[in-house]
Amino acid sequence: MPTTLLTGSASGIGAATKAALEAQGHRVIGVDLRNADICGDLSTAAGRQAVVQAALEQTQGRLDGLVLCAGLGAQVQPASKAVSVNYFGVVDLLDGLLPALQKGQQPAAVVVSSVASAQLAWDKNPLAAALAAGDEAQAGAIVDGAGERGGNLAYAGSKNAVTVAVRQRAKAWGQAGVRLNTVAPGAVETPLLQAGLQDARFAEAIKNFVAPLGRRAEPAEIAATVAFLMGPQASFVHGTQLFVDGGMDAMVRPTQF
Repeated sequence: MPTTLLTGSASGIGAATKAALEAQGHRVIGVDLRNADICGDLSTAAGRQAVVQAALEQTQGRLDGLVLCAGLGAQVQPASKAVSVNYFGVVDLLDGLLPALQKGQQPAAVVVSSVASAQLAWDKNPLAAALAAGDEAQAGAIVDGAGERGGNLAYAGSKNAVTVAVRQRAKAWGQAGVRLNTVAPGAVETPLLQAGLQDARFAEAIKNFVAPLGRRAEPAEIAATVAFLMGPQASFVHGTQLFVDGGMDAMVRPTQF
């Protein structure tokens, strides 16, 4: 039975992914703020380190899988918290748990990014330099100082950066024998999306974000893609981003891929 650590396990895409992986025979160790096997706060460096330590203790330092679903939306205040969770909550766990994954059986990791990651180019990302340097305080200061734009910048900037971070790790992780990919959902029927709809600053944009398929995804549809990437049928898929967005990316930028 493969052992997989899953962040954001208590709701939304994370909860659906937990169910999908358990159906495939995984032992899933869930991480969330509450209602999880490991309760921890990924918005702080100390919280992230505590989650890594707890994971290593619960798995005796050996993991077969890692799925990082935890994330915050543009409506979160302060906006810097979204950067901390969406970016540092991923890269700190990736780097902290790679040695455990190297000891696993056919190990694989998946990060849940977003279609928004492709709508902001890395060389145009105002957070790129700070995040590449690992400067959490500077990245937070940029988004908190951006006024009304701060929430959107925090979300799109952190998701763009986390996809870049995964791709930048593809060579080293491949040489270490651990597959690593991202999925990029579009609009998904989750508590996170509902929270955005309740925020007057973002409700209209969310309502108008309609994919060519004409609907939002269900969490189980994203979870099925994650489960595929974690399984043996994806054994040669590595360092890639798989869009699960109803055609949104293709509609927005048909000549870029």
